[in-house]
Amino acid sequence: MDYLYKRFKKDPALLKDKLSTLQYQVTQHEGTEPPFQNEYWDNQCAGIYVDIVSGEPLFASLHKFDSGSGWPSFYQPINEAVINLKKDSKLGYLRTEVRSRYGDSHLGHVFEDGPAPTGLRYCINSAALRFIKRADLCSMGYGDLEILFENRTGK
Repeated sequence: MDYLYKRFKKDPALLKDKLSTLQYQVTQHEGTEPPFQNEYWDNQCAGIYVDIVSGEPLFASLHKFDSGSGWPSFYQPINEAVINLKKDSKLGYLRTEVRSRYGDSHLGHVFEDGPAPTGLRYCINSAALRFIKRADLCSMGYGDLEILFENRTGK
């Protein structure tokens, strides 16, 4: 898949043109959007969430849960190789930042207070994501991920 990062990541001016002010602040300057006032915190549709910068598939609705935090939360990524984890102590205590592999976008943080089977809570900013509905996976170039939803019910 030809990810957009090859065209946008290397040129901050192109990113500023492509992204909203909030998307740019979150992904490029480790910003955080307000809880409960973001696009995907309560999204219940089946599909995948991709990096707004690179288009790389990150999370699936199958792994999403309501953490009560006001941000989209997942107990695992589609593939652990699609994210990079980085220690973050900017708030005076140690957290683990989640970044996308190719876009190097700041996505959010991961905490060890999530549900089974992983016990993890990937708390992710909606502004760092684009949602692709399951019905649109093939037409949007993500048809290989339809397998995630085969023989599954619900989200």
